[in-house]
Formats: sequence, structure tokens, C-alpha cells
Amino acid sequence: MATATARPYNAAAAAAAASWKEDPTRPFAAASPSVYPAGDEEAATTSRWRSMQYLRKRQCLIGCCGCCATTVVLVGIVILVLALTVFKVKNPELTMNRITLEGLGSDLGTAQHPVSVNATLSADISLRNPNVASFKFDRSETDFYYLGETVGVAYAPEGEVDAERTVRMNVTLDVLADRISPKVNTSEIVFGQDYNLTSYTEITGRVNVLGIYKRELDIKMNCSIILEVGAFSSTVQSKSTSCVANVS
Repeated sequence: MATATARPYNAAAAAAAASWKEDPTRPFAAASPSVYPAGDEEAATTSRWRSMQYLRKRQCLIGCCGCCATTVVLVGIVILVLALTVFKVKNPELTMNRITLEGLGSDLGTAQHPVSVNATLSADISLRNPNVASFKFDRSETDFYYLGETVGVAYAPEGEVDAERTVRMNVTLDVLADRISPKVNTSEIVFGQDYNLTSYTEITGRVNVLGIYKRELDIKMNCSIILEVGAFSSTVQSKSTSCVANVS
């Protein structure tokens, strides 16, 4: 026969059992989890998003500034190189190619000047422009001298020389008979003689490269010319010509 074991009386357990019997649908109480306020989590997310957005803007700003600085430096280098090479203004070259005397002759003059010399002088002048822009020049003047006396003044109209081109100008004038007649005699005209002439030419102009580089130029040229006149010659060309040009 089984022997019953006596258990100690638990008043709390007995009270709980009696309560459950009275209301069987009531669940046992469970421990609730820890809950944080929703406002703190949203603030942390917003702060992280703003930090990332600030970093992106800062990186874009730094990148844009770097690109702009690099572009400015490259443009400056290109302009400097072009200014020292292609766009550098060079001096035009003025050349006296030849001098021609036409219709050279003599007539009986007055008692004071027994010989009257008549001639037409023509000068062939070249102007070369070595620049990448055109050279515009004003009206020019060429003076001719014989034994220190001015025997003629020739004028050339204004014009323009294209980039890396050469133009030729022919100037013609009548020799001033009253200036040259006292310095020659009939034998020089009849039997031939060498005449030493000098000339002075001045041309002013300007070079404009893309409206950025501008320069005013003043070209001056002095020439020494020897004309060999044969006996009874009606047309005489220069025997030799030596010129020195200066550009400022």
C-alpha cells in the first residue's frame, strides 16, 4: 500500500490556483521588454544623413575649385607660350630693290645754270610683314639727295600688308632740276658718269594681333645708291644699293 508524502503548505500558490479557477481566461503576467523613446532614434538618423550630405557638398566644392584652378593655370601657360612664340610682334622688313632714272637729258639753261637736267626717278620698294596679323601703314615719304641737296620727294599711299606677305610699292617723282643742275656739267651727261644718291624713307604703322597684342611701329631706312649713267643714256638703273633699316 502506497504511502502519501506530505508537502508543505504554500499559501501563495494556493491563492494563485484559487484565482485561476475563478477566472480561467486571464493569462499569466510576462516581463515586458525595455523600450527606448522614438524621438532619440529619429534624431540620430537625421544627424547621420546631414553629415553625409555636408561631406558630399564639401567634396563637390573642393573638386570644382580644383578644376577651376587647373583650367586657369593651363590657360595662362598657353597664353604665355603663344605670346612668346606665335603672337610675338616681329619687325617688318623694308627693302629698296632698285632705282631707275627715265628720260634723263640736258638742255641749255640760263647764264647762271648753263645745264638744265631733266629726269624722272622711280623707286621700287618692298615691305615684308613676318607677323601672324596684318600690318597697316600710313602714307609714307621717301626723300632723295644728291651731294647733300634734296633732288626729289616721293609719296606712297597708305595700305595694308597681310600676315606673312610682301608688298611692293613703286614711287615716281620728277627730279628737281634747279637743285641738281648746278652740280653737273654737260660732259657728265654726254660721256657718262656715276652719280651717288642717298635716300631716306619713313613708314609708320601698327600690328594688331586678335585685339590683344598691339604695337605701333616706325620704320626708317637710309640708302646709298650708285647710278651708272652711260653716254647718251635715256634710262638708267642703279648700279648698287646699300640700305640700313631701323625699326622702333
